[in-house]
Amino acid sequence: MELLTGEYRNTLDEKGRILFPSKLRNELFGENEKNVLIVTQSFDHCLWLYTLEEWKTLSSRIMETASPFSKQNRLVLRTLIAPAQEVELDKAGRLSIPQSLREYAGLSKDCVILGINKYMELWDAETYSRYLEENDEDLKDAAEALSSISL
Repeated sequence: MELLTGEYRNTLDEKGRILFPSKLRNELFGENEKNVLIVTQSFDHCLWLYTLEEWKTLSSRIMETASPFSKQNRLVLRTLIAPAQEVELDKAGRLSIPQSLREYAGLSKDCVILGINKYMELWDAETYSRYLEENDEDLKDAAEALSSISL
């Protein structure tokens, strides 16, 4: 699998389905018959989307290190692992986002899908725009912290 990158804007229909970008579909699934993604909550009121393989890797690592006796660990497990759902793309290439996850992310009509290397994010377009504005200074500080990287 190559790196998943790009910003894609699509609309959510009245049944909670979004057309998944063909570039990402082709990269993720090729000619596979079962086009499945794991959709779960993120920490910024967006949704994370993973392939089955990437999800198994991430969730296994989390479960190996998380203790149910740790308050912080339980919070992560309840926020990230518990709400995760397997969703199959339909023949038209649409992803049907479960109601509970749509509500969590505040998805309305206009949405943004971001390819971020090994996973994707699904945002309500207005929420994403507001997030970028509110975090502009933090982005500058984060970029400065990466100044040791040379090209």
